[in-house]
Formats: sequence, structure tokens, C-alpha cells
Amino acid sequence: QVQLVESGGGLVQPGGSLRLSCAASGDSFGWYVMGWYRQTPESARELVAKITPGASTDYADSVKARFTISRDNSKSTVYLQMNSLRPDDTAVYYCNAYNLKSQQVYWGQGTQVTVSS
Repeated sequence: QVQLVESGGGLVQPGGSLRLSCAASGDSFGWYVMGWYRQTPESARELVAKITPGASTDYADSVKARFTISRDNSKSTVYLQMNSLRPDDTAVYYCNAYNLKSQQVYWGQGTQVTVSS
């Protein structure tokens, strides 16, 4: 079982940047596909970006060329660099871990990102 702790959310003006971090503990990080999802009160949780243990990435169309997901396997941490933020990026962002062996899924507690002037 893995525990996930997110950090880095906050309030930023449109056009600004934020970097989210998600630290994993309790299991071998190399077995996990790591992802970031987001959710608003008006919408279902949606995939933002994901990264495999081999660093292959996938992005939602709405964030391509603005967001970058990366992982540091030595620190068991995944990052989401968010640039050119827009008001419609406002959401609670959740870290997700998918175990390739057991197919179990784990979630962090979420971190609020608010883009507003």
C-alpha cells in the first residue's frame, strides 16, 4: 500500500505558474503509474496527466503545451509543473497511483488550485 501527500497548490493570477508535488511512501515507487487528476464541484474527476515508471507521459488536450508531468524515482515524488494557468484550471488536484502488479489504485487528499485575478 502506498500513501500519497500532495503539496504546492494555492492562489495564482491568470498566466501564472504553480508546481504541484506528490510524495509517495510505503511501497516500491517503480511499480506505479503516477497521475494527476482534477475535479470541480460542477464536474467529474478528470485526468490531467500521467507518467509511467519509464517516464512515458500522457496529457489531457486542455493542458498540452502548458503542463508538464515528471517523476523523480529516487525521491518517490511526482511533479506537475503548470504554466500559463487559466481560470478554468481552477480545481482540486489529486495525485493518483496505479500499481502495475496488483492493479490497485490510490489517491491523495487533494490540493486546491485557484486561478483568479
